[in-house]
Amino acid sequence: MQKNVLWGALLCLIASASWGAMFPVANHAFQYIDPFWFTIVRYVPVSLILIIALLLVEGKKAFKLEGNGLVLWFFGTMGFVVYNLLIFVGQDLLGEPGVLLASIMEALAPILSVFVLWIIHKNSPKWVTLISIIGAFIGVFLVVSNGNLGLLVGENRLFPLFLLLLAALGWACYTIGGGHFPRWSVLRYSTLSCLYGTLTASIVVIIGSMMGFIEVPTMTVLYHVRYDMLFMIFVPGLIALIGWNKGVSILKPINAILFINFAPVTTLIIQLIQGHRITMYEFIGVTLVCSMIIANNIYQRMDANRTRLPKKSRIALQSSN
Repeated sequence: MQKNVLWGALLCLIASASWGAMFPVANHAFQYIDPFWFTIVRYVPVSLILIIALLLVEGKKAFKLEGNGLVLWFFGTMGFVVYNLLIFVGQDLLGEPGVLLASIMEALAPILSVFVLWIIHKNSPKWVTLISIIGAFIGVFLVVSNGNLGLLVGENRLFPLFLLLLAALGWACYTIGGGHFPRWSVLRYSTLSCLYGTLTASIVVIIGSMMGFIEVPTMTVLYHVRYDMLFMIFVPGLIALIGWNKGVSILKPINAILFINFAPVTTLIIQLIQGHRITMYEFIGVTLVCSMIIANNIYQRMDANRTRLPKKSRIALQSSN
């Protein structure tokens, strides 16, 4: 049991850290390639590798949808179209500040999932959770504005930020979607959702390219970003996708979600190594977002333990308070 927990923690840590590292890597690649084609070039190989792996491990029967085609397409679209396309488009539009902002928005996914579950189950969050949400958004605001409210409007940051917010909501939906397939293996859900999502994203990008809205990369461009793409395909793409889903299944979401804090922290460390100057507002903002995620997680644990207590024990606990 202890080995499983350590293995799950390691998988979630690697996944989160690699997601934090992918934004600086993407920032370099965007000097050559459009973020739309960047996503397609990244995930088509990932999908093919996953298809081969699923075929070898579970056989042809694992590709049967069992009446879940529409649901699977929805969650795949949320994860690989809404999230993976918009997160990089928003980052690219923001330029250098978008590297850290995209990473922070990804870390906001567990906070945003509260809203998703609120809408689905009509169950309003507790006041502690609401305070955590407000605190997290204050942290994002500090990073976005960098102490200057004029940056929000003067540098046209509102629309890219809206795209990043939609992307984070997409990832929150995709993460929740894993719970709808409890009988499926992690590899099966990862493969089929990635396949559906990547097919949809490819159609969107191809249509956009045919209409002249998206620039198609040349072979020279692809050669320039070859190392960036190798990293994106195998580390935050293949390893992180399977590792995160497997880690969540071992640790359970309430434990695994804490590791998402390593994404913006990793981004921050890489930017410092690269020589970028991190302002006080950015540092405080990242710290505040991570703190709110941890605080809400602690409260959820306490609330879950209180709910599991026998009725007499709950009455005694309430009396002592």
